[in-house]
Amino acid sequence: MNAAHTTPAPRVADERLIRLSASAGVKVKALALREAQGSLLRVAISGGGCNGLSYKMRFVGEAKAADIMVRTAGVEVLIDPKSALYLRGTQLDYSDKMIGGGFKFSNPNAKASCSCGESFSL
Repeated sequence: MNAAHTTPAPRVADERLIRLSASAGVKVKALALREAQGSLLRVAISGGGCNGLSYKMRFVGEAKAADIMVRTAGVEVLIDPKSALYLRGTQLDYSDKMIGGGFKFSNPNAKASCSCGESFSL
């Protein structure tokens, strides 16, 4: 007997973990189509950046077994359990302004963040 290999479904959480603004949702969906790497947005925290921790985003085609999925602003966001500890309550916004535009994380857990908005410390 050859059982088909299936990846376990990720746990589902709500927008108390992470919330995308409407403009961030629109931009993420457009980028997912352009990048053609997958429709799921993986948001993670890694060591590095000017304040010690930095945000990472990339598109993936499928979830990992331990992932947490949040559906927000029409986007499915995947977060690993370790990153979830740092992201709880985070808002991701997007602005297309020439100066100061792009994706911006507003993380209530961050004690300090750099002006670029891409790294933080606890």
